[in-house]
Amino acid sequence: MKPYRIPQMAKTYTDYDMIQRHTDLPPFPDARVSLLYAFLNHGAARRPDAELCSLVTALVQLGLDTHESIDLPADPTGEDDMRSRQLKVLAGDYFSSWFYHILAKSGEIGIVGSLSAAIADFNVLKAQLYIKAKEMILSAEAYLQAAVQLNMRLFLSFTPLIDRSLAEAWPNLLYEFSRCETIALELKQGASTAEALHGYCFWHVLESANDEERRQLRERKLGSKDWKKLKMKYKCDSLLTDKLHQAMDSIQKIFQDLRDESLARELRGTLDRFHLQLKMSGQAAGEA
Repeated sequence: MKPYRIPQMAKTYTDYDMIQRHTDLPPFPDARVSLLYAFLNHGAARRPDAELCSLVTALVQLGLDTHESIDLPADPTGEDDMRSRQLKVLAGDYFSSWFYHILAKSGEIGIVGSLSAAIADFNVLKAQLYIKAKEMILSAEAYLQAAVQLNMRLFLSFTPLIDRSLAEAWPNLLYEFSRCETIALELKQGASTAEALHGYCFWHVLESANDEERRQLRERKLGSKDWKKLKMKYKCDSLLTDKLHQAMDSIQKIFQDLRDESLARELRGTLDRFHLQLKMSGQAAGEA
């Protein structure tokens, strides 16, 4: 079995000076990609194209996430912000286009079809989430669950290719790994007022806040200091950190039931990144 090297392979398609100079890309979906690669490489039905499948899925996910990171402020912004948004549009399209090119060149037409269907499902789910958010009818838990389902969608399209002996563990681990990555991103974005006002912390505070605080949240007129005070008051980071602990504990329990010990051993290393996230969150809370 080849060592896991998808992040390095993806850099061939994602590392461009212009993008790096003028905009930021969303995090690489490393936990989910490494999970997919490991499952496609284990069991009697292991796939010789596991690396290819994992690479194109990572590029599509990165393309979707790049488009999702585009912010459209109500107030006019400067040339740098406009250039950043334009590059995100182009970069997202560019990353996704490689998915078709790489699979078509390899003759994997079936995977083109299944991933295309997953992208369509993703867009439907995302539109439904947008409608609920616009109508202000989301709870914090509903938002988080929707975000996790969105982050699972592309990877679920490979379920028919997973070995039968791993069929039960695959969706359960994918859910918990997606939950970990979703929460880790929420913890990171919560430090920025602009990013946080679309995420879990926003919906949690909105549920718990008093009338004046809700008015400020709905009008999106909170400054950075005010937002940090609300986050601390309503213990946003603590709640997310607890959820990350719970997801990691669930993963460890699933590992104990895995019949394939080599697979469990391979995946345990992936949890290290979330342990680091918890450590960093604790340090940030102490500094605050």
